[in-house]
Amino acid sequence: MKRIFRLGALATATLVLAGCASVNFDQAVGDTNTSAGDFTQGKLELSRTTEQRQARGKLSSELLAKTLSQDDAVQLALANSPALQALLAQSWADMAAANQSGRITNPLFSFERIRAGRELELERVLSFGLLDLLTLPYRQTIARNQVAQAKVQLGATVVEQVTQVRQTWVRAVAAQQTLQYAEQINRTAQASAELAKRMQQVGNFTKLQRARQQSFYADSAARLASSQHAATAAREELIRLLGLTDEQSSQLKLPERLPDLPKEARPAGVVNATATQQRLDVQMARHQLDVAGKSQGLNLLNSLVDVELGLRYDTVFENNAAGDRSNRRGVELAFRLPIFDWGGAQRAAMNAQSLAAANRYDGVMRSVSSQLRESYSAYRTAYDVARHYRDEIVPLRKTMAEENVLRYNGMLIGVFELLADTRDQISSVQAAINAYQQFWLADAALAASMIGKPTATGAMSMGGGVAASEAGH
Repeated sequence: MKRIFRLGALATATLVLAGCASVNFDQAVGDTNTSAGDFTQGKLELSRTTEQRQARGKLSSELLAKTLSQDDAVQLALANSPALQALLAQSWADMAAANQSGRITNPLFSFERIRAGRELELERVLSFGLLDLLTLPYRQTIARNQVAQAKVQLGATVVEQVTQVRQTWVRAVAAQQTLQYAEQINRTAQASAELAKRMQQVGNFTKLQRARQQSFYADSAARLASSQHAATAAREELIRLLGLTDEQSSQLKLPERLPDLPKEARPAGVVNATATQQRLDVQMARHQLDVAGKSQGLNLLNSLVDVELGLRYDTVFENNAAGDRSNRRGVELAFRLPIFDWGGAQRAAMNAQSLAAANRYDGVMRSVSSQLRESYSAYRTAYDVARHYRDEIVPLRKTMAEENVLRYNGMLIGVFELLADTRDQISSVQAAINAYQQFWLADAALAASMIGKPTATGAMSMGGGVAASEAGH
């Protein structure tokens, strides 16, 4: 008996030691801060203590006390957003679950007490899955790959969330800036309509001329209402992503205008030089392929047979004058017989999953360069258009406005011609704001694409700014 149970204890101890590795989530977060440092700025953290939560609250208050830049918005989201903390906690749970799959099932100890007449029998059996022991190295390898996959997924999720914050901040600032110019247009249109009304009353304006000015005022009022809602919606979307409370949202201060364009656009060579193997989408596809391949071999064996090994030790007490007792020891093997299910459907599913993973990896590798070229094209086009507005269109409109003021002062044009030119200039500025917005959205999308998390710009079409300009005529 002792020898058998020594063997059982030795086997059990070996299995426990082999499967007791745990997930170091803090290390996983640190790796994400390193690999996605341009996005997290090293500030990603899962707060689990009161001190950590208090530090996050203090940082949030400090950021809200000043005008919130784009980088500040990212820090505020990392420090303040409950949704982001929930994503981190869920990632921790996913890694722990993946690690658990690499551990062996606990052994089963059963005890029976049977009395037959004057005879008492005690049965003791310690059993465990023999296949669990034989396949432990495979399952641990699969578990490590799944943990690695969860770490890559964590990085991809964080990049996606930060990119959303960056783009939403751009939309909120642009909508606020657009609203300011819509108010200017509305005031100009209101003055023009009032002047046209008075001139008609004294007989200097026809009904048609007044109707044109009144129509423009009515259109500007509608555009102002739309701009007010757009500014509110963009601001509220940013508030939700930052995880602000009602009190914090009242403290949120955004810049009056979007940042200036960088002096030079990113060169195409820098984008194309991005290491393919380090991209998040490539790493994810590669881990999925590894897990599918190793899981197929393991599940193939499990689909065919299942073996349980048991160590038995029985004691029989005789109810006689001598009080005799006898011991019996032995080994049990239990096999699951493949009579009704030979595992054909399960093996077909495994083959399909492996084939899907292989093709998914191949597809990602093929699309990397194309996706980067598309993202860079959107970025470079947006940069060139925004720079064109900054260097050409807006300065020309400003020059025209200054010349028209001189012509008005010289009584060469009337007040309505001057007001019309002012409306055209404001509309051009609105189109320039739209171009700036598209550039910064494309910049955030390109940064995500370079690390391997393709993201749509979410911007309007390039013709949006031109359409706004035409609407002012």
